[in-house]
Amino acid sequence: MNGMPGIEKPELQDLPTLRERISFLYLERCLVSRQDNAVTVTDMRGTVHVPAAALSVILLGPGSNISHRAMELIGDTGASVIWVGEHGVRYYAHGRPLTHGSRLLVAQAALVSNTRSRLAVARRMYSKRFPGEDVSALTMQQLRGREGARIRAVYRRASKNTGVPWNRREYDPDDFSAGDPVNMALSAAHACLYGAAHSVIAALGCAPGLGFIHMGHERSFVYDIADLYKAEISIPIAFDTAAQNPEDIGAVTRRTVRDAISNGSILERIVNDVRELLLGISDEGLPQDVPDIETNIVRLCDEKNGFVKNTVSYGKELDDPDFEETDVTEGYGTLLEEEL
Repeated sequence: MNGMPGIEKPELQDLPTLRERISFLYLERCLVSRQDNAVTVTDMRGTVHVPAAALSVILLGPGSNISHRAMELIGDTGASVIWVGEHGVRYYAHGRPLTHGSRLLVAQAALVSNTRSRLAVARRMYSKRFPGEDVSALTMQQLRGREGARIRAVYRRASKNTGVPWNRREYDPDDFSAGDPVNMALSAAHACLYGAAHSVIAALGCAPGLGFIHMGHERSFVYDIADLYKAEISIPIAFDTAAQNPEDIGAVTRRTVRDAISNGSILERIVNDVRELLLGISDEGLPQDVPDIETNIVRLCDEKNGFVKNTVSYGKELDDPDFEETDVTEGYGTLLEEEL
């Protein structure tokens, strides 16, 4: 046999980077399949073809069915798939990351596990949201109070600019249509922003649940990152859309956020912000010999050197031709008991 049939799987470094991809594609009540290197989407109106390598994340809403062949193609091209509720408001599950390295994940785990470093990252996040303020000495409680005051001011300013009445943020996650138009638009806009942020976080191999400001939820870090852009993207768009009073406010809001994310290069900014928050440097600050996304590199942990090479046969100096396999097992068991 000459190998598996079909198109050869591309190498990771041959794929488009996140900044070159479509921000997200929301689908519902359709059949998702594949034809060659394209994802096909079919509903009662016909079939459209989408180049798989051009996708960053696919949001699968109610009534969507996806084939095994489509998932194979999506996995090979590094796109993320997120299963969501109607209008993209609820999150259910997501697929594999684009990266195979763990450098960002290790840095994230180390930073979030220490009180001082966690507060330092939270301060940097706040500085990104509201530049020009000195927060170097603020506690987490003071940061929350300052953030609450600033975000309420953003809502009031958007209300004044659009003429849309604003009382407070009020919504039912189980009933999208229960809120007033601006709250419905905010829910749809924020959900789209969460999807884009989640796709980048998953693609970079970070842990969505390890947040610095939010905690205790499987998407805590997603909410942290999405909050960086709400005052700039989702809140103004929601109020502008509510002012237009369209018949399907959720669909119009999603399309507007999609265009804003694409035109504003938000995916690229999210990548750089995550790198800067976790590593202290953005893409622009990386040396040329550091890859944009780490590939299949597996190392072994070492308490002195940090790590050593994998696929090396260690301990040859301990080889004893008279050493039986039972001796190894017994010695290993004794060692474990002593350590415990």
